[in-house]
Amino acid sequence: MPSKRKAAGPAAEAPELKVPKELLDELVKGPMTQGDLETMFRSLKKAVIERAMSAEMTEHLGYEPGESRPEGQRNHRNGASAKTVITDDGPVRIEVPRDREGSFEPQIIGKHERRFTGFDQKIVAMYARGMTVREIQGYLMEMYGTEVSPEFISKVTDEVMAEVVAWQSRPLEPMYPVVFFDALRVKIRDDAVVRNKAVYLALGVLPDGSRDVLGIWIEQTEGAKFWLKVFNDLKTRGCNDILIAVVDGLKGLAEAIEVAFPATTVQTCIVHLIRNSLDYATWKDRKAVAAALRPVYTAATVAAAQAALDEFAEGPWGAKYPTIVQSWKRAWEHVIPFFAFPPEVRRVVYTTNVIESLHMQLRKIIKTRGHFPSDEAATKLLWLALRNVMSKSVRSTREWKNAMNQFAILYGERFTSSRP
Repeated sequence: MPSKRKAAGPAAEAPELKVPKELLDELVKGPMTQGDLETMFRSLKKAVIERAMSAEMTEHLGYEPGESRPEGQRNHRNGASAKTVITDDGPVRIEVPRDREGSFEPQIIGKHERRFTGFDQKIVAMYARGMTVREIQGYLMEMYGTEVSPEFISKVTDEVMAEVVAWQSRPLEPMYPVVFFDALRVKIRDDAVVRNKAVYLALGVLPDGSRDVLGIWIEQTEGAKFWLKVFNDLKTRGCNDILIAVVDGLKGLAEAIEVAFPATTVQTCIVHLIRNSLDYATWKDRKAVAAALRPVYTAATVAAAQAALDEFAEGPWGAKYPTIVQSWKRAWEHVIPFFAFPPEVRRVVYTTNVIESLHMQLRKIIKTRGHFPSDEAATKLLWLALRNVMSKSVRSTREWKNAMNQFAILYGERFTSSRP
């Protein structure tokens, strides 16, 4: 996942490894097939690993092979033992040097390790793209001729949980101008029963306009008690203020945010409200109903919006679809803050589409799962998926400079005091 702070700059390029021409001439004598190349690379990898381990043994013992032991040195080389390690291009059989006392601990591949650097990352990358454990198992067999157990793959992916825990508890910014809250439904096994649980994400806009997912929370049912737990988590991690919380009628959120962040403005997503309204209309009426609602949410003031809603309610569409009017009236308390904002801020809080885009990409990845065995398994895959898609789908907020100036005017020190 990208950090909430600005990156220090592009990573320095790794130094180019210079291979002597004489060595290349020795390795490649005449034409070679792809199979010849693969065999040569595997042999070369074996030789490099064994040479590196030999150098580690020399460092451990303090003398080169063939030299006399230093005075008082009792430990010495004691042959080698063979083991097979899985590399990123298949299994390699290597000879691991041993010492008499058994105190040698190789660093390049530890005593009990069976995988070389790069292989685990391949498994995690495939898992993060939605491949199931069985699919990964089949792919490794097909591509590398390497048979690994489902338990082994699960163990490798489970190792990322430490990163998930660290990410979920990382420090946050003291203030976020806007935080979008939304949820998607995921099937998770709980007490031997598969339940349709809600996975909640909070996407924050930072003072510089960049965006960051603040956390993932899984809950069977939503309500004020659940949301208070979420907000207390944000506060514990350093978030002291949220200027505007943009939501889609999430149950209990408004009540909880009044307790945790009493100065926060709760804004209903206008686009969600329009979509929900059109769900009540027949397909052939939707375009006309949407046009009739437009004067409500494009009004310049609260009074003008109220007048437009009254006109809709008293007109033919309000008479035909009274449930649309009722849905707007129920949400009205959290709709009207929108009309106090200048156009630059309205464009930022108008819709939760940015977090919905994240959800859409997450659904593509989790759709291969019938259900998850636990909350932890769901969190693990969702975090890995988020790590992959964040840099591509969550960019800086458009036209933020104009909105930033308006936030500074509207919120004064609440906004400006958090800026460097």
